[in-house]
Amino acid sequence: MTTRKEVRNLKLFTGNANPELAQEIADYLGVKLGAAKVKHFSDGEISLIIDESVRGSDAYIIQPTCTPVNDNLMELLIMIDALRRASAKRITAVLPYYGYARQDRKSRGREPITAKLVANLITKAGARRVLAMDLHAMQIQGFFDVPVDNLFGLPILADYYKHKDTENLVVVSPDMGGVTRARNLAEQIGVPLAIIDKRRPMPNVSEVMNIIGDIKDKEVILVDDMIDTAGTITNGAQALIDRGAKCVDACCTHAVLSGPAIERIENSPIQELVTTNTIPMGDKKSDKIKVLSVAPIIGEAILRIHLDNSVSELFE
Repeated sequence: MTTRKEVRNLKLFTGNANPELAQEIADYLGVKLGAAKVKHFSDGEISLIIDESVRGSDAYIIQPTCTPVNDNLMELLIMIDALRRASAKRITAVLPYYGYARQDRKSRGREPITAKLVANLITKAGARRVLAMDLHAMQIQGFFDVPVDNLFGLPILADYYKHKDTENLVVVSPDMGGVTRARNLAEQIGVPLAIIDKRRPMPNVSEVMNIIGDIKDKEVILVDDMIDTAGTITNGAQALIDRGAKCVDACCTHAVLSGPAIERIENSPIQELVTTNTIPMGDKKSDKIKVLSVAPIIGEAILRIHLDNSVSELFE
């Protein structure tokens, strides 16, 4: 339990992206959310007022850049600018979900690297530290010229499955790029690993080519960092069932769930999708979806940063 002395001079702010998560983090830390009014002018421009003194404070802005991505990103940048001009001592951008992360390299000519562009914008606005969760690629940390702490959602998911009544379990990576993530989850739960070999002919479209590992008559957990249109995860689940899996669950840290995602999950063999509240669910409802809170781990990381203690020890 934190004390008033420990959180002295710590200020938490939030935009409109995920105020429920921000309130949970504030409750964990035993502080009130900072007074900030985020509104819009009639032409759509963002209007922001910080309604309390932040001079000399250690300020944290909790703002995932999820949909509507551009509005939430601009809210973050404008709030950083406002706090910097109000003489906050240190400003940390807390990004439970980092949007524009999927374009993190040039895979063909004339492509942007949006993950680097957004990193530049956040740094230039005045953020002196970034706290993120499950970045789409680890190298994104190097795109920032300020310290970056990347938290992991896997321990939350692993703890859930450790206490769930399962047997003959195997963790499956939906593609070759997610093998490290799947292996970490498998090791934390203490079960075998399998891999789906697929190809992606175009963005948001995937085709399963082969299954590497034994999944016949097994209870399967498909794990990914994010689920967007749910094409990859549902195609993978169907391929596993077709190849003899007993049943399939899925889990991820970031439930983007855009476009036909909910319909695809509802019509898929996935029995349960376990995710976290880094992105608000809003009207994306399904009886198959279970949401776990990341507020305690983000709150603890904020406290450790504020007190200049180790963040990496959270995962040791």
